[in-house]
Amino acid sequence: MSAIADPTNQEEGSLADRIASRARVTREDVEHVFATYGLPFAYPPARPRRVRIHRLRIVGHRVGVQPEGPIDRTFTFDEGLMALVASNLKGKSSVLELVTWCLRGAPRTTLQSDVRRWLTQLELDATIAGQPMGFRLSLTPDSLRSGVVFTAPDVKQLATMNGLDGLGASGALLVDAASQEVYALQVAELMLDRLDLQPLVNKFTTTERVRTQTHGWPAYYSAIYLPFGRDRPLLGDNNMAGLSGRLLQVFLDLPATAALARVKATYDVLQDEANKRSEKTKRAIAEREDERRRVEAALASARITLSQLQETTSGPDLTELAGSAATLAHRVADAQDKRDDLSRSYRDSRRIRQLDEKALNDLRESEVARLLFHGLNPSACPRCEAPISGDRREAERDEHRCAICTSEVSGAADDDEAVETETIERVEASKLAEAASKDGLAVAEVELARLTAELNEVQQNLRSAGVATALRDRVAAEVEVARWEGALQVLPKLPDSSSADGEVAITVLKAAAKVLDEDSKAVASELFTRLNAEIVELAQQFGMTALEHVEINRSAALKVIKGGGAQDSFGNQDPGGQLRLRVAVIVALLRVGARYGISTHPGLVLIDSPKAEEIQNSDAAVIFRELNRLAVSEEVQVLITTADFDLVAATLPPERVIAAIPGDPLW
Repeated sequence: MSAIADPTNQEEGSLADRIASRARVTREDVEHVFATYGLPFAYPPARPRRVRIHRLRIVGHRVGVQPEGPIDRTFTFDEGLMALVASNLKGKSSVLELVTWCLRGAPRTTLQSDVRRWLTQLELDATIAGQPMGFRLSLTPDSLRSGVVFTAPDVKQLATMNGLDGLGASGALLVDAASQEVYALQVAELMLDRLDLQPLVNKFTTTERVRTQTHGWPAYYSAIYLPFGRDRPLLGDNNMAGLSGRLLQVFLDLPATAALARVKATYDVLQDEANKRSEKTKRAIAEREDERRRVEAALASARITLSQLQETTSGPDLTELAGSAATLAHRVADAQDKRDDLSRSYRDSRRIRQLDEKALNDLRESEVARLLFHGLNPSACPRCEAPISGDRREAERDEHRCAICTSEVSGAADDDEAVETETIERVEASKLAEAASKDGLAVAEVELARLTAELNEVQQNLRSAGVATALRDRVAAEVEVARWEGALQVLPKLPDSSSADGEVAITVLKAAAKVLDEDSKAVASELFTRLNAEIVELAQQFGMTALEHVEINRSAALKVIKGGGAQDSFGNQDPGGQLRLRVAVIVALLRVGARYGISTHPGLVLIDSPKAEEIQNSDAAVIFRELNRLAVSEEVQVLITTADFDLVAATLPPERVIAAIPGDPLW
């Protein structure tokens, strides 16, 4: 039968177009998101991924256990089933562990530490996806000295090639590591590439956020080396994050399995980050709103207090009243200065008028005065401004000597009338000046009195009972209102900080997950129907005669229906039933793969001591016999170990057995 249809070639458009249509974005948006997060669009059918091992050579030196001495043992493995038989603790399980070290890239913790220290060299020849490869490890008691993997044109040539000292012209070096860590990394990368497998990405949640975890080649290898125990899943050895289901989907070559896993994991991480941002923004907005409500409440209270003070305070505004008092005080001071200036001017003009009148009297009384001053009456020397004493004035009047220079004064009497007229005019002028000064002074005094009265009234209002306290309270209330208004201005409402790019990415990835999931389901329906039938047939052949039906889903959850319709889960089966079902699933995968032309399980199965899992002798005999038959017919390579020499002799032909002498080590 031809391979199943590829959903990426559906008539309704490419994957990018279908995602864009579901997400209601442009194709360019989808391509940008996939490119940004390194997600693939295409998921072509996988290449064949068969794994076959041919030869294992173990070199070392046994110490502390008999027989001590050098070790150099080579095992060859044919197609089909090979049983490794030896007494307990005699090396049969370690053969599987050493094969695992070479193929997996790192030993499992189940490899015994004393055995590990015996080894100096490991050689494994295998065929990986059709390519002969040699795995060569050089070991010290404590570490891996070097590890190489190389190719050869033919499997037989591998045995003649060391790889540690050079390959010659016929081989190509694929891995060259000088430490265990580097060897594990390089082998994992090599095996994923050659078996056309993608890393499995899943999400896991910490106390802080959702993160992604990548599982590589060791996770796939756990479906080769079958685990035991009720806490183990159907496929692989890890129950975490749906890895068993991922392995099943990969081994069914379901379209979009790897892409779907990565898309979902990326979506989960982005959505979690968006949720965290949203929660943080909501908290910030809520805190801001709480703060604003507190400030608004305080502002409202302050405004009420201010309003009440305004209502209970009569007369003019207290602030204006205080301002008026300050203004009036300045005006009163200015009026006082003006009144004082005018008072001085009035006194000066009055003094001048008095002097002018006295000069007129003196003029009329003294001829000398008329002759000397012609109506003038200086009060000081015009040169040095020294005041004229009273003695000099008396001498001037009585002896006719000038009060300024003391010279004798003489003159004609013809000018007396003109001098008197001039003096009278001066007296009149000084009187007018005195009257004007007096009038100005009177006006200034009236203005000063008015302003003083206004100031006194304002000050009296401010000094009146309760006014000063009310003013302080009101000013304090106004300051409080202003303070809360300012606080509210620096607490604006916070906007939603969601990122447009982030929202588009989440929308695209969510739509992509749905599209890819639908693609996977569309193909899985037929595959799982066939797979269920194959599992039932194989499990019955393994001795589960009461089994009527099984239902396996994409999560690798297996529902078991036995006689009478009783339903149970895989985890509740006894160890023998779990082993039968695990092997049945692997063989069923290979059968379905052959039927539909798809690449499935690598076809290599390692089983360690199934009888140790409380499997009865009769059940074990059926398992061994059917495994041998199916391994040949389905082209599966199985390595199985047991300490039961009789079981192997009764169920397997000699060519399928690698056995030690009872009590002796296998190597």
